[in-house]
Amino acid sequence: MTHRRERLLSVGALARVEGEGAMYVRIAGDRVAEIRLNIYEPPRFFEALLRGRAYTEPPDITSRICGICPVAYQLSACRAVEDACGVAVEGPLNDLRRLLYCGEWIESHALHIYLLHAPDFLGCSSAIEMARDHRPLVERGLALKKAGNAIIELLGGRAIHPINVRIGGFHRIPVPAELSRLVPQLRRALQDALDTVHWVAGFEFPDLTIDHEFLALTGEDYPLERGTPRTTTGAAFEVAGFEEQVIEEQVPHSTALHARLAHGGRYLTGPLARFALNRDLLSPLAREAAHAAGLAGQCRNPAQSIVVRAVEIVHAVEEALRIIAAYRPPPRPYVPLRPRAGRGHGATEAPRGVLFHRYDIDADGVLTSARIVPPTSQNQAAIEEDLRRLVQDRLDLDDAALTAACEQAIRSYDPCISCAAHFLDLDIVRS
Repeated sequence: MTHRRERLLSVGALARVEGEGAMYVRIAGDRVAEIRLNIYEPPRFFEALLRGRAYTEPPDITSRICGICPVAYQLSACRAVEDACGVAVEGPLNDLRRLLYCGEWIESHALHIYLLHAPDFLGCSSAIEMARDHRPLVERGLALKKAGNAIIELLGGRAIHPINVRIGGFHRIPVPAELSRLVPQLRRALQDALDTVHWVAGFEFPDLTIDHEFLALTGEDYPLERGTPRTTTGAAFEVAGFEEQVIEEQVPHSTALHARLAHGGRYLTGPLARFALNRDLLSPLAREAAHAAGLAGQCRNPAQSIVVRAVEIVHAVEEALRIIAAYRPPPRPYVPLRPRAGRGHGATEAPRGVLFHRYDIDADGVLTSARIVPPTSQNQAAIEEDLRRLVQDRLDLDDAALTAACEQAIRSYDPCISCAAHFLDLDIVRS
């Protein structure tokens, strides 16, 4: 503090988020004058890397965008290419895709809840400190993550950047006995997931209510591997219309694009949006767990997203058990397709929200253009606005407390910055 009315807070790197970058907060007197999420990591150019590649390659290339949610990228890529080629994957093959996605939700949500976000509520600076003081909790979280990884390893060939996913389905499909071996572990995971909901529902949450529109996929099932985009104000559009309805714009302080709705403004995608638009489609135990946790209607406190994520783990485990019980192997591991000139669109629900892919393919099956819109970049504008409100309501806090509040708030959104670009340093300037 240089004098009474000017304050500078600097955090070299925000812990317990995936990625790097900076945040800048300028406070003038009694108001927040400016907030920027300064995402400065160089662009990763995956869309450029895809140009000139064969139509069969996007699942393997795009999975490298993220080591936490590679399945989301693979299946969004598959949907877009299959759409361009006029092929739909249904029946047991789609069930296997949904099962694979369940594995990713389980491991990703468990990682966020137990190792990244929960330490904030327990007064721990890291998961290592949490493991020292709350070892059984961390062991439960790791067991959940292991259950999710087991699904991905079986269906995908390995837990990170799976190698068994291909356009039209899989290179190899499991026999029922292989899936059945997952059942004992998943039954234990179901109880762990229910205990997780009960545990996180008891946290003391900061007071913050957001008013953004929510955007999520909707359909006959709780959305994972497909669906139709819809907002909480009732707007709905086909996946093919995503680029007309979601407008991306460059801002000076970020190498990741900001997004807004064409008919409105900022919006939020992710667990809160999925729950608001699809809560009646949760599995029976997940609905009961949500009710017991006090979740009814829409949840508009981003800090409570940790509870929604825990409910979604219950759903994913129960859905995985349902799929395994009903599984009958299809006659072949993939739907054959031939490339054709056209444009294809695909969207799935990554753990952090709607993930959109669009590809243009020529008659020889070569990609001529690509566009990928990850959920974390879509959420940037909403995060900035929520931080503005949080800081404005807490100007009486000292530097350390205000810094901690900002860091915890950002972790609520579970940003996967490697998908968007990267972040975060924190500077708060008071004058």
